[in-house]
Amino acid sequence: MASETVDDLITKISEENPASSFLISQVASLITTYPPPFIYINDPTNPRTSSLALRSLLEGCSKLSTSESSHVRFAHVNAVACFTARVFYDTALNALADFQPSWEEGSENWNRAYTSGGASGGGGGMRWNDSVDGFVHGLRAVHADAVNMGRNNGKGMKGDVDVQMVLVVERAERLKETLSDLLVPLTRLAELSQVPITVILLSEVRWQDMKPPLGASPTPYHIDVAAPSKEAVLSQLILAFRRASSSASADDNPYNPALLPLYSHFASVLYSICAPFTNDPHELAYISAARWPGFVQPVIDDHRLNVQEQRESGVDIEPALAPPSEDMRMRLTRLFTPSLTTALETLYPRLKDATSWARDNAPLPNLLDLPAAAPTSPRKPSAKSGAETIVVVPDVLPRMSKFILIAAFLASTNPAKTDLRMFGRGLDERRRKKKGGGVRRTGKNTVSKVPQRLLGPAPFPLDRLNAILGVLLEENDVDTRPPAPHFTIPGEYTDMEITRVHIHGAIMELTRSRLLHRTTPADRLDGPPMFKCGVSYEVALALARDLAVPLNDLMCDPA
Repeated sequence: MASETVDDLITKISEENPASSFLISQVASLITTYPPPFIYINDPTNPRTSSLALRSLLEGCSKLSTSESSHVRFAHVNAVACFTARVFYDTALNALADFQPSWEEGSENWNRAYTSGGASGGGGGMRWNDSVDGFVHGLRAVHADAVNMGRNNGKGMKGDVDVQMVLVVERAERLKETLSDLLVPLTRLAELSQVPITVILLSEVRWQDMKPPLGASPTPYHIDVAAPSKEAVLSQLILAFRRASSSASADDNPYNPALLPLYSHFASVLYSICAPFTNDPHELAYISAARWPGFVQPVIDDHRLNVQEQRESGVDIEPALAPPSEDMRMRLTRLFTPSLTTALETLYPRLKDATSWARDNAPLPNLLDLPAAAPTSPRKPSAKSGAETIVVVPDVLPRMSKFILIAAFLASTNPAKTDLRMFGRGLDERRRKKKGGGVRRTGKNTVSKVPQRLLGPAPFPLDRLNAILGVLLEENDVDTRPPAPHFTIPGEYTDMEITRVHIHGAIMELTRSRLLHRTTPADRLDGPPMFKCGVSYEVALALARDLAVPLNDLMCDPA
């Protein structure tokens, strides 16, 4: 490290933290040239990322020993953890003195009286945590001890050793709540102590919102940290993958270096989904760690199958792990994109840890063999051809979920204006006017209308789905219900049933399984949520046969 220059250090730390390169270059230039006494850093988006970058930078500066800059001693203090003044004083002085209290020595804090005799700290010396005045004297003692230590190490042969101290306070906005009396002395610490020290306050709150009144604090050197760009965030995610792949060369490891092109695509998809909510590289890396092993598992399984086939055929040379084809990559993206949203909703607020979430959401075996339109549905051979069609086996879904899917198919297929004719009931509840299938022509120049089921599913609101579901339950589920003599009004039991929480839970579960598609954003508050049916006519017909629902009679344009 002795031959490393300041520019080399800035380049190295910036490469390790691409999302904070601007902050690193600015702070490094200030600390190693003409450090101001007070710096305020405002990072409203990713303060934790800036905090980790500052710590890495100051650790590098403390090990840097060149004639270009002063020897740096630093302390990194969290204002949340240091909730009292004494804890703050002791934490800062111990870090500046590079001293770690130990249980064997009585867990005593650093003091100059004991270290001046050559020991490393502890003992019956002065106490610097009684007040601000004691803290200021402690800073002077730490600086004098650092100068003496530099002289003893032979660094001060041409004069006094130049020691620059840096005190970084993370989550500085908490000082205004817990240690308001300490805010003004911290901003004037270099003036009070008469030692070269720079105080850096890092916060997601603007200085104008927390500065003391009446101009008690000086104007800081202000640094505004902008949100990192997409390229910087993706570079940091790829850098994390490279670090994990440096010790992972086995073919069955998801961080194999050969999978880097696929991970670059995965990181781009992950960023596009999570960026509206968070662009913190560490949060995205946490979500990636939970979903990436499952995303790449089909590729690894396919490679294992190829290796096994090569061995069985007598070929000694095993094929190397390679990125998947473009078709497989697109299929993986289509299959796993919904689960990225689920991972964000669960892992970002830490409702579950990444390991448990990855275990609970592990992909199905032979996932790529499933139909692309419904990856969670079982497969059944078609009778007309050898191809596989999407036909749901009746025992796979709960009974209520089958009714919901049938109601969703009818809502996506029938126009809303036909609901009263198709589902309305008068005196004769079982008789309804049927509209014949096929194309009708009323004149020579009449344009034929394409049935909605051939155009694709149309979106519908949640309340319309519940209304159609109520009709289906009232006409096809009465015989299976448990006795409920307290319901005397016709339809009262059904109205109660469709408003239960488990109905909405089943709808959300079908949405996560991509059997229903939500077309409105989850955070939209105006208007009811909109959905589209995600199953085909064959699937809906199989479900209707299992429940004895006359599906064709309920369709405006039957097949």
